[in-house]
Parts: sequence; structure tokens; C-alpha cells
Amino acid sequence: MEFNDYQKAANRTLYGNEQVLTNCALGLAGEAGQVVDLVKNYTFRGQKLDRDELVHEMGDVLWYLSQVAQWANIPFDEVAKTNIDILNNRYPDGYQK
Repeated sequence: MEFNDYQKAANRTLYGNEQVLTNCALGLAGEAGQVVDLVKNYTFRGQKLDRDELVHEMGDVLWYLSQVAQWANIPFDEVAKTNIDILNNRYPDGYQK
């Protein structure tokens, strides 16, 4: 799926029109916290890393991120491309220790 197509499809499920940016930014932080908790529990508590739950929570992060971009009238493809361009400039030969 293309990022812009995802952004458009995700926007169909956006609820409300007041404080959208704040709601989405807070939701993004909360869902990122869920990903962190899964990794923390795996790393430090010896729990099995539930792949399905990780995919679910990462999808929630993606949804909120796409809606922050939507609110700011930024095509989601632009976010992804800009990030890759930055990484390529920062690490032209890939990341090496």
C-alpha cells in the first residue's frame, strides 16, 4: 500500500473536528508507549514478544502519525521520502559502528 493511499483511507476513521492535532499527537504518544511496553516486557521481564500485538500497536502509531500529517496538509509519502533522504545523507554507506 502506498503511504498516501493509507493516509486517505485512515482519515476516513478520524473522529471529531476539534483539537484534532492535539488529540492525534497525544494518541501517537500513547500508542508509541504501547510499543515501548511490549519491547520493555520482552527485554526486561522475559515475556514472549507477541508479534500480532506488536503489529497492532505499530499500526495504531502509523494511524496517528498519518493523521498528524493529514491535519498539517502534508502528504504521507513526503514524510517517508524526506526521512529516507535524511538517512541517506546522514549515512551514505549505511549505518556502521
